Amino acid sequence: MPHKTIGRIAAIVFIALAVAYGIGGSAIDYSFASDPLGPRVFPVALSVVLGVLGVLYLIRPGTSEGFPSGRLLLRVLAVPAVLVVCVALFEPAGFAISIFLLTLAVAMLFGAPLKWAVAGGIGHAILWWFVFDWLLEVYLPVGLIFG
Repeated sequence: MPHKTIGRIAAIVFIALAVAYGIGGSAIDYSFASDPLGPRVFPVALSVVLGVLGVLYLIRPGTSEGFPSGRLLLRVLAVPAVLVVCVALFEPAGFAISIFLLTLAVAMLFGAPLKWAVAGGIGHAILWWFVFDWLLEVYLPVGLIFG
């Protein structure tokens, strides 16, 4: 497959994601009295930026890498699969365990030694728990194991 074709396929995927994200963001309900802009402004603005960049990339794709094959293709496809599994585990296992497993799996996919993957997963889970729970005061599920 020619490299420009691969770039244009990626651009079409970006545009489709922008449309989906824009539709999802515009469907967010909120009380106008709480904030005149509301929570939908950020996702809709991001979808517009992604859509514009996707159109620009569609028009001028430039050069890109060839489409992956073999083991590299398996690793590339494994990342979103791991992400889907970790999102599914978010409520039952909790935020910290889900982030730990996500970081561990991605590190292992890209060849990290087990001890560094575990250390990175623990550090990542602690960091993001601190940021979201303590700094931003966002509710994070603790999971059935801890809760």
